[in-house]
Amino acid sequence: MVVITFKKPGSQVDSKNGVENIEAADTKSLFSMTDTEILEGIYATHVVSHEHDRFDVHSLFSITESILKCSKQIVDNIEQKVPRVHAETMEGITITPGFSTPLCVLKSIVREVPCKAPGEKNAHDATLKILSKVSKYSWEAKAVLALAAFSLEYGEFWLSAQHQQSDQLAMSVAFLKGVPILLKPENLKKRGRAITDLNNVIMSTLQVIDCIFQLEKHSTYNDVKELREILANARKDISVNVYWCIITTVACATNITLLTSDEGNSQDLVQYAQKITIILSKLKQQLKICEEEIEKLQAYMKLKQLFQIPTEIMEVMKILIFFKHNVETTIFDGSTKKLVNIDILKTKNVLLFISSLEISEDYIARLKPIYDFTKENNEYKIVWIPIVEKWTEDLQPKFEALRAKMPWYTVGQADAHIAGIKYIKEDWNFNGKPMLVVLNTKSQLQHLNALRMIWIWGCQAFPFTQEKEEQLLLSLQDTWFSAIMDGIDTQISKWNKDDYIFFYGGDSVWMNKFKERATTLKNDAIKKEPKISIELYPVEKNANNDGGDDGFSTFWSAIESMFHIKVINKQIDDVVKQVQKLLSYKDDKSGWAVLIQGRRLVAIGGSTMYTVLEQYHTWNQQVTITIQNFGQVFNEKHKAEVEKTGHVCSCFSIAGATGSTLEAMVCYECGNVMEAFFSYKCCHVKKN
Repeated sequence: MVVITFKKPGSQVDSKNGVENIEAADTKSLFSMTDTEILEGIYATHVVSHEHDRFDVHSLFSITESILKCSKQIVDNIEQKVPRVHAETMEGITITPGFSTPLCVLKSIVREVPCKAPGEKNAHDATLKILSKVSKYSWEAKAVLALAAFSLEYGEFWLSAQHQQSDQLAMSVAFLKGVPILLKPENLKKRGRAITDLNNVIMSTLQVIDCIFQLEKHSTYNDVKELREILANARKDISVNVYWCIITTVACATNITLLTSDEGNSQDLVQYAQKITIILSKLKQQLKICEEEIEKLQAYMKLKQLFQIPTEIMEVMKILIFFKHNVETTIFDGSTKKLVNIDILKTKNVLLFISSLEISEDYIARLKPIYDFTKENNEYKIVWIPIVEKWTEDLQPKFEALRAKMPWYTVGQADAHIAGIKYIKEDWNFNGKPMLVVLNTKSQLQHLNALRMIWIWGCQAFPFTQEKEEQLLLSLQDTWFSAIMDGIDTQISKWNKDDYIFFYGGDSVWMNKFKERATTLKNDAIKKEPKISIELYPVEKNANNDGGDDGFSTFWSAIESMFHIKVINKQIDDVVKQVQKLLSYKDDKSGWAVLIQGRRLVAIGGSTMYTVLEQYHTWNQQVTITIQNFGQVFNEKHKAEVEKTGHVCSCFSIAGATGSTLEAMVCYECGNVMEAFFSYKCCHVKKN
């Protein structure tokens, strides 16, 4: 094993023996060292300076790239025994006017390349000497200078090889460079594979430097938070990556000298090739992520512009969904299970169902009647846009299972990212909760989230605009609770308009007690003339027991939707107060109850509702109960009980609504995006 020893900070030089006395030095193979250990060896060779600005590094790289590509093609043609290739067939060179080559630096680098004794140690020692010579240049410039110095020799070698049979000067130079030795048929046969490997390694090194330049070019996006960390990580590794580029170039340069000698004993470049391949793969991945984020940013800016002016809906959808490199602009038709061109949305009003893959089937069930309703006039189309930050293999079956349940259109396939995700999150305030954005045929926003409106009114909310929502809200006074329950259970709307219904919930103990008292009242009321019809409707978890979402979740989601709609529309009225009161009982184990007559709300309360039922036989003796006055009497008794119990401030939490500006948080345990909740709590101090 070849051992490389790096000098660490604090090491001393033994002046007597002229050797380094390295304290606690680590000795190990070069290729088993960590990036940190590599940095410890090269950190002292770099001097922060602007001297690299004295030459155009990009022009030098362009020239170097051209030389290496031309040289590679000459090698390929020699091996294939085809006519020589003229330089004019190669790619053009980009050189800034006034460019001056740093020839002296290049020649000084060439002098450091060892001609004999191949091995890791010699390559490493030569690399440190080269780094010392270019200490005042940027890391990118160091790599380009080393590769340019190599290309100067390498290009001259193959240029003379190409012209030696037709040009006296080329022939003479070729002899000095050992070209005839290498090109002897028997030598070429033995050493051909080594030449090919060398070419491949040097071209990979060229790609690494090119990637470094591209990442550096993207540094103009440092202020974009999605790119900041990626660019910082890429920049952090640049010095180590440059080290490997230079040492690999040195190894290749030494190999050229060895291959043109009579012995031809070249060193194996496999480990260098593997290291460069790993670096290149990582850089390409970083570049890919950067380019995707830049494309998202460009899509975001374009969408900002398009949504300010009427634009054909299909054109906006293309920018919103597809990246520039997408060849096919197709979406999945859930009714036919086939891909169709997005042109099918032309001249349509589009309902964008935006969600993560963590959605309940209840949302799909709510949208199916809307889908059936819109099919009749064919002017409205529903499109599911799944938002996934990072696709993994286990997400594909989940995606396909959800898509299979949707008869409408779906954007993309598994693993497909949405180009306009930045706009969806920042301008439409998507926070992980499902939403339904409504756009008309000219891509004008009609409603930022019509899901809440649909949750309460269903197809009555058509055409799902902000104006329609405001109209529906104004029509609600004491019928808001019935409107919500109609959307949850269609049987309720079929009950008689004079019927009284108790809705109740809480822990099982309280619910059983309430049911017992309410049933006693119900049985007693039936005996009276005229008969009072009383129904009981428990809101409990797993009430349906059908494997789907339970009635409890559905009920409270609907109540929260009403709260959001009223608050977002700034309609802070008696309805909001009643909804707020009901929400404060959601997690109260002592229980709650709502009494309605027909569609009209009568009373809302907690344990006080049970107390009024418990005292029924007392107030029943005081007032003659009829169908007409039962609700009024019950409400009066309840108000009296609340006043007797005393004032209790409400406190409740509610899931963040679309439009929330709260910063998204990630769970430190599982890594999933956390839901945002608003908490409302009365904090007044009661005066004596």
